[in-house]
Amino acid sequence: MTKSIVCLQPLTSRQQESILDAAPGYTLTLGDAKKPDLEVLAQAEIVIGWGKGISDTLLHPDSPFRWLQTWSAGVEKLPLERLEQRGIILTNASGVHAEPITAVIFGFMLIFTRNLHTAIRNQQERNWHSDGTESELTGKTAVIAGTGSIGSETARIAKAFRMNTIGVSRSGKPAPGFDQVYTTGQLTEAVSQADFIINTLPLTDETQDLFNADVFGACKSGAYYINIGRGATTNTEDLMAALNSGRLAGAGLDVFETEPLPSEHPLWGMEQVVITPHCAGSTDRYADRVVEIFTANMEAYLKTGTPSRNVVDYNRQY
Repeated sequence: MTKSIVCLQPLTSRQQESILDAAPGYTLTLGDAKKPDLEVLAQAEIVIGWGKGISDTLLHPDSPFRWLQTWSAGVEKLPLERLEQRGIILTNASGVHAEPITAVIFGFMLIFTRNLHTAIRNQQERNWHSDGTESELTGKTAVIAGTGSIGSETARIAKAFRMNTIGVSRSGKPAPGFDQVYTTGQLTEAVSQADFIINTLPLTDETQDLFNADVFGACKSGAYYINIGRGATTNTEDLMAALNSGRLAGAGLDVFETEPLPSEHPLWGMEQVVITPHCAGSTDRYADRVVEIFTANMEAYLKTGTPSRNVVDYNRQY
């Protein structure tokens, strides 16, 4: 019997061939996440991507659905409890974003140390001016919350700038590229040493509003905050209070509690804030990298019944 893979994201011919080469005996059907074909999904054993309104079809008791490969690293918007109850294997796209997001993180840090954000504004006003406060990354301390693929890549590049690197993770275990790693419970102790606080965390019950007044109050004056993880890990009101008081010198923000960020939101008008529209992970190599993860997992799935990479722990929600 032919088995079915349905991908709800566009793929090139080469990417389709890669999947089929790794999945002998399977068919591959391309769908549209915005307009999913429920009849096709009702026959799928494996689904790549997700779309609204497909839960009941895929999770029907008679469905052959067994494995979901997400197109994103975050899984907080999925019906995790129902997927777990059905015993669905869930793998995410963690690792796809490491290179582009690290570039954005360093873009933010270089913008602030070299005052490039004010230089752009001065250029628009044809104003030849520098206030002489330019600095550099050498010797600065980056505290990176999350020591996974993005955090580790950021720490690796930070060492090229001769920065000090402190990680924060659930376990506090040593990790490559980090001079020291604290547990999440030691976050306030860690951020007290930071020139840059970099949030790469997923959104879980444990990380909701993790960056709040207590954490920002523990920062040394003049630190910068960068969030490329998930918006709801940060209490926006507390962040703005820290920016307005001068406790934080600035913030580079790619994610927000409400997206798109409303046009009337005060963050838009803060000159010490640089905003990007949740695009830090975007890259023209994105689909290639997801397909690489999937094909490696497909080979393991055929051999053992279980993918080998990026298997989500439902208890941890990542």
